[in-house]
Amino acid sequence: MAGRRYRGGRGSADSSQRDVPAARSTSRGRGAPAADPNRDPAELAREICLRQLAVRPRTRAELATALHRRGIAEDVIDQVLDRYDEVGIINDEAFARAWVTSRHHGKGLARRALAGELRRKGVDAEAVDEALDELDPQTEEETARVLVARRMRVERNAAPDAAFRRLVGMLARKGYPAGLAIRVVKDALAAEAETAEFADGIDPDALAEAAGPGE
Repeated sequence: MAGRRYRGGRGSADSSQRDVPAARSTSRGRGAPAADPNRDPAELAREICLRQLAVRPRTRAELATALHRRGIAEDVIDQVLDRYDEVGIINDEAFARAWVTSRHHGKGLARRALAGELRRKGVDAEAVDEALDELDPQTEEETARVLVARRMRVERNAAPDAAFRRLVGMLARKGYPAGLAIRVVKDALAAEAETAEFADGIDPDALAEAAGPGE
């Protein structure tokens, strides 16, 4: 009998374990509004938006995407987001300006890279252009020079041609045009005795032209 009770106890444990996946599946949605068919869709949409905005500012397109994923109807999305536009809770123009300032000073990104990021976030072309107008060419060039000066400490012992390629590549990845990147790197190499001779042989215009249009 004792053996039977023992086996029965194991059977109970196995039965409870079979319920674990169900419990885990419900925990995945922790922190997200419950999908209650009886809830007012607009109320649910507002709750989703506020949760998104509590993490960081969002564009209208980002919020619309989040609402679509939760199955909110198009007319409800428009209603909620139009209201948020009216009261200033979302403002793509202000978002774009803040994004340009933050990402340029924080990451050293140039206009081209910033424009790409904003477009991917759904900011329209006019708002992107207006935000980028606040980043003037002189400021962009000064930032490029600071980035190269910092990286030169790492590249100091590298062969001049390798350092040149890596420095230009670093600026290119941050969205700087080829002509500007090559000129800034040439100036940085020319200022160092060890690489000055190599820098004298660099023709920024010819290299930028070889890089192709739009570079």
